[in-house]
Amino acid sequence: MRVAVGSGNPVKRAATERALGDDHTVVAEPVASGVAEQPRGETETVTGARNRAERALAAGDYALGVGLEGGVARVESVDGLFLTMWAAVADGERVEYGAGPRLRLPGRVANRVEAGAELGPVMDEAYDMENVAENEGAAGVLTSGRVDRTSALEHAVAGALGPFL
Repeated sequence: MRVAVGSGNPVKRAATERALGDDHTVVAEPVASGVAEQPRGETETVTGARNRAERALAAGDYALGVGLEGGVARVESVDGLFLTMWAAVADGERVEYGAGPRLRLPGRVANRVEAGAELGPVMDEAYDMENVAENEGAAGVLTSGRVDRTSALEHAVAGALGPFL
């Protein structure tokens, strides 16, 4: 089965490949999310994932389109700003959703993101790293590698794929 992932980011493609297994062909189809570069709130993050899934599916001859979007959001009843990640899978008739883990951002990171900065560059600067977003991701940095971005996104994709399997 041919599956499109709505991004050129190698981490998102790898997460989709791992969630699907070896008997699928995953093709990167860079598409616009239709939301801000740094999605804020669950609604905007889910919308970005859905838009990517539907646009990736429409980009070629694919059985499924996968959209992945990372954002930041507040969580009811818990203080702080959280990293959140959502996946959407579309087949042309329906869209299903799955989420990855939520990780509370440290105050020094959260404050800058809430002031309008994008998470990836803030993580690079705060942790003296380079290109965190396309490597271990904020999830990898915040968990000392116990959960990296690929595995976090893989679980989100697996959750969204569940109803199709």
